[in-house]
Amino acid sequence: MNYSFEYIDIILLAMIAGFIFLRLRGILGKKTGFEEDINSSFPHEAPPVQPVADLNAETFDDKAKKEFVKGAEIAYETIITNFAKGKLKDIKSLLDKSVYKQFEDAINDRDSKKLSSETTFIGINSAEVKDHHQNKNMLEVTVEFVSEIISCVKDKDNKIVSGDPEKIKKVLDTWKFSKDSRSANPNWLLIDTQA
Repeated sequence: MNYSFEYIDIILLAMIAGFIFLRLRGILGKKTGFEEDINSSFPHEAPPVQPVADLNAETFDDKAKKEFVKGAEIAYETIITNFAKGKLKDIKSLLDKSVYKQFEDAINDRDSKKLSSETTFIGINSAEVKDHHQNKNMLEVTVEFVSEIISCVKDKDNKIVSGDPEKIKKVLDTWKFSKDSRSANPNWLLIDTQA
């Protein structure tokens, strides 16, 4: 048997790989040591709900509502997915103390019963500001979310206790966000949830 063709194949493949490497290096460049630290470029906390300076009729117009809803949608998905995973520390900056305590109690109850929650967030169908007002320095905005989620709860033997891991369900939530207008913190806190 003649193995010379196999060696030629290997040499050709090595040459092609070298050519591709050189082309990629030419297009993408090489590390020079002056790159910005990527960890300092991105925030490590959940994105804040966008602040609104004042909630009177003139300033909280359609544009301000749209901006607020954008931030509220990000907060909504972040809170839902982290709550399902039991990762409250990742969303603590978005929760009022009383809501944090409610979530913590629910997770502890789930853990004590050796239950696990599986949630897949499909997306938000709609998010709409239902109410907004200002009481002295406290700003409050109520948003109604319609989302699609796949969720189920399983016991320690991996048997389904509730929900359906194959079925997308439509969820209606009404959440209230609050912010102290004097605070430098840009985050709005979730102060109430109603399903």
